[in-house]
Amino acid sequence: MNGYTVVAGVDGSASALHAVRWAAREAARRAAPVLVLHTAFVPEPEPYSPVRLPRSYGDAVLEQGEQWLAEAAKAAHEAAPEVTVRTEQRVGLAADHLVRASERAGLIVVGSRGLGGVAGMVLGSVAAAVAAHGHCPVVVVRGRTPEQAPPDSGPVVVGTDGSPGSDAAVAFAMQMAAERGVPVVAVYVAHRSGVTLPAEVQRQLDAVTARYPGVEVREQIVQDRPARGIVAAAEGAQLIVVGSRGRGGFAGLAFGSTSGGVLRQAPCPVAIARN
Repeated sequence: MNGYTVVAGVDGSASALHAVRWAAREAARRAAPVLVLHTAFVPEPEPYSPVRLPRSYGDAVLEQGEQWLAEAAKAAHEAAPEVTVRTEQRVGLAADHLVRASERAGLIVVGSRGLGGVAGMVLGSVAAAVAAHGHCPVVVVRGRTPEQAPPDSGPVVVGTDGSPGSDAAVAFAMQMAAERGVPVVAVYVAHRSGVTLPAEVQRQLDAVTARYPGVEVREQIVQDRPARGIVAAAEGAQLIVVGSRGRGGFAGLAFGSTSGGVLRQAPCPVAIARN
């Protein structure tokens, strides 16, 4: 895909390496290159001290970052030997640089938790910020353990409610399913039983699926809270796709929202699609 680059953010964590492998396999499907990006936080130089240290803290941080990039590049090559991989180290805040990179990237891929993660925390601050503010689709690679690769034969699950945000999600889900040769499970979450698929949701599905005649679409109506219903339908899925905003959404992504809830609870990678 000409001009399309998959950017993977890394920080030396097992979760980040899991994300790099996912990013490399996705890039291979699209015949696209991978940019592995690490952002080093280097504090301002300390005031003059008569004690001369053999090396600065900043040098050590940058050296460690280069080692992590080398490890990540190796993991990407092992996952998809045919993919062109380049690495880049920047200085600053990781979320800021990844959001900036998303202005020109085709896809951003990050792990769900980095080295700074707190025990019991299910979504890291960098992943949350990039998912909330990225300009292109963002995939947060989740799983029961960072080392466990998601099933590559499972369907792609997409949450749909007829909104513009869900229109982008359905289109992205169909594209990902077509690349993988798997079905799409389109989930509509109802607040009460006996509900049929709303006409606007059916029109949305029909309009998008017409562009992908080879992809099987399974419609599923779930009575539950939106995030919990989508996650429950995703058992055995290889990817969940949600929009950045659905009906009733606020500007930006609020993590009390459906998208935020799915990101915190999902058993597999989650893609945040954008219009």
